[in-house]
Amino acid sequence: MYPRQILDALATVRYPGTGKNIVENGMVEDDIRIDGNTVSFSLRFDKPTNPFIKSLVKACEAAIHLHVGKEIEVTVNVVTEIAPLPENPPVLPGVKNIIGVASGKGGVGKSTVASNLAVALAREGYKVGLLDADIFGPSAPKMFGIEDEQLYIHEVNGRTLILPIEKYGVKVLSIGFVVDKEKAVLWRGSMASNALKQLITDADWGELDYFVIDMPPGTSDIHLTLVQTLALTGVVIVTTPQEVALADARKGIAMFLEDKIDVPVLGIVENMAWFTPAEHPDERYYIFGHEGGVRLAEHLHLPLLAQLPLVASVADSGDNGTPIALGDSLAAQSYIHLAHEVITAVDKRNSTLPPTQVVDVTKH
Repeated sequence: MYPRQILDALATVRYPGTGKNIVENGMVEDDIRIDGNTVSFSLRFDKPTNPFIKSLVKACEAAIHLHVGKEIEVTVNVVTEIAPLPENPPVLPGVKNIIGVASGKGGVGKSTVASNLAVALAREGYKVGLLDADIFGPSAPKMFGIEDEQLYIHEVNGRTLILPIEKYGVKVLSIGFVVDKEKAVLWRGSMASNALKQLITDADWGELDYFVIDMPPGTSDIHLTLVQTLALTGVVIVTTPQEVALADARKGIAMFLEDKIDVPVLGIVENMAWFTPAEHPDERYYIFGHEGGVRLAEHLHLPLLAQLPLVASVADSGDNGTPIALGDSLAAQSYIHLAHEVITAVDKRNSTLPPTQVVDVTKH
């Protein structure tokens, strides 16, 4: 009795559905052992749950008894391939950088900064998306003049995805598109979180250089949902020079730098840094305090990305659906400058720090 005889016998056993025998399929391992009237070998299957394991083992035994000898004792060792567990694919594989724009409190102009930053980045030639994650106070539809736009869906690789609305070179999505703009959003935290996840994972964002997220003020379930869903490249903190705003900004910064969150802070934007009357362009009035954001950045050893003045035209442009960063005024140039500073901060962060990890909810 020789190994060749065993292989020839096994070549008569066909794998169901393929038309090939188990030798052609590479299922017979190269470990045939013959000892007197006993023979053993291994039969490899793709997975432990293969439905043909038992029937093929019996078929192999019968083939050897028929073609080699009835007196032979046959031992078939079943080997199964255990596929490695697949890694969780990135939620937004086509997005290079995800930037959160956050603030410790409301009323500091965070949404204005986020919207104009997105427009300024697009003006510089980058592919940009903007997610309005402020579930209870969405403002992006108003600021982009798309309040009455309809959302559409389409099929991508068998998945039904929401199409963001594109305007001024920015892909925009907001919960404001799917709720009544005249009514308050009365949702529990879980409902808001699920809605936000859908805007992220069930939307066709495509390829983006920068994905800007307008976060809600403070620290809440929404922030946790974002860091549990997305690996943020970093966050930009917006504050006014006022001490009350600075105190809340410190709390927001502490949340992102907390060990379990560990999202880099790219820098601080001091908004409403001063007011300059249009008729007196050389004068500055420090209505909300003087350089509080500058001191905060120095104290925490964080970059000061920009000091943005309080300008009436910025608010007017947002209300009219034409972000100020679209123009060529001094206010528009201040947002172009901010965009350049953010680009520099992101490049530095990416070259000196490892990628941010999505927060593991099981560790909380």
